[in-house]
Amino acid sequence: MKNLQAFLRNFISNQGQYVFFSLFIAKVCAFAGSIFTIRLLPMAEFGTLSLVISVFSIFAAFNGMGSQQSLLRFGSMESDKVSREKLTKYLFKSGFYYQLLLTVIFLGTAIFFVSKYEDIILIFIFFGIRLIGFYFLSHIQSELRINGKNRSFALVNNVVNISGLFFILFFTYFLGLKGYLVAVAISPFIALFWYQKSAFKFKGISEILNKKEIWSYGFHASGTALMSDALFSADILLLGFMMNGDAVAHYKVALLIPANITFLAVTFMQSDFPVLAKNYSNKTFLSDYIRNYYKIFIPICILIFTVGFLFRDFILNSFFGKEYADNAVLFSVFLFVFCCNMLFRNLFGNLLSAVGKMKINTVVSFSALVLVTICGFILVPKYGILGMGFSLGITLLFTGLASMIFFFNYLKKLR
Repeated sequence: MKNLQAFLRNFISNQGQYVFFSLFIAKVCAFAGSIFTIRLLPMAEFGTLSLVISVFSIFAAFNGMGSQQSLLRFGSMESDKVSREKLTKYLFKSGFYYQLLLTVIFLGTAIFFVSKYEDIILIFIFFGIRLIGFYFLSHIQSELRINGKNRSFALVNNVVNISGLFFILFFTYFLGLKGYLVAVAISPFIALFWYQKSAFKFKGISEILNKKEIWSYGFHASGTALMSDALFSADILLLGFMMNGDAVAHYKVALLIPANITFLAVTFMQSDFPVLAKNYSNKTFLSDYIRNYYKIFIPICILIFTVGFLFRDFILNSFFGKEYADNAVLFSVFLFVFCCNMLFRNLFGNLLSAVGKMKINTVVSFSALVLVTICGFILVPKYGILGMGFSLGITLLFTGLASMIFFFNYLKKLR
């Protein structure tokens, strides 16, 4: 990968484009679903729904206690097909038991909100069903990735997400909030059409030798994901407790587009994750990867921020309506923050994950959660939702720089 052209050729030869575009479609579907939901649901209902989604994202990050992340990394490093199958079955069975426990705990968290928000129990129940479906979907995606079936991965991802968007549009339009809940609950279970019955035969899984290492990575991976998603949920939850549902709705609208631009970096690196895992000790490969990544994403970030800043009022009015048009300043802050996020936190956090340094990611993510909470309690009383925006921005910049420093320390130790 001595130049950008070779870098892109390598990306395509690994069928990374299938993964990239399927993840791109997933983001588009999620964004479109959010826009449609904002348009159809009353502001108070959308604010309540946003709170539950924030809690759900925390538990979804702990999906199977990291079984899918372990499968993706250790499965990518395993060259023997039989060993990959045993690892897949072992992680599926063990991870599912953990997922059931997580779902029970998730439903129990509803008690903290039931006195303040209407219909919160119903929303939690449907998202609990979705949490189980999400486990099946994530496991199937990882299994396809480690076996080099990127086209099949793309097909599963596209069918689930496009169908899910259709369900949201249809059921929410006719049934309102209850229709939306039905749609999000059933959509991930579509992935089961790709799951073979033979996968439920668990013979030989006790022969897995490095279980301690696998689960250590998985627990730290899920812990990191938990802390990372908690970071993007803590701001919503803090606003919910310190202000009200309307404030949550305005904040969520200003955040929605800027937060979603990071899909470009995330999907790009997720497409390359198996290759990065295989080259975890190749200093030249990793150094060249960083240089070529910046050749692509620095111009992209400059373009996104310039266009978004110049047309911020038009974007807010067009996508969300006049009632959300006063969020232009917060929208601009988020645009800058998430462009920086693509250049630092997304890049180096994923690299640390690929080379197996999940403990570092966990520490950085936990520090970020503490920092955003402290900043939020200081700035929100003074500046409202803008204060929460500054708190998130300070935190993301801090974690990005910390991840970069830790990764370059790892890189220096390689020969």
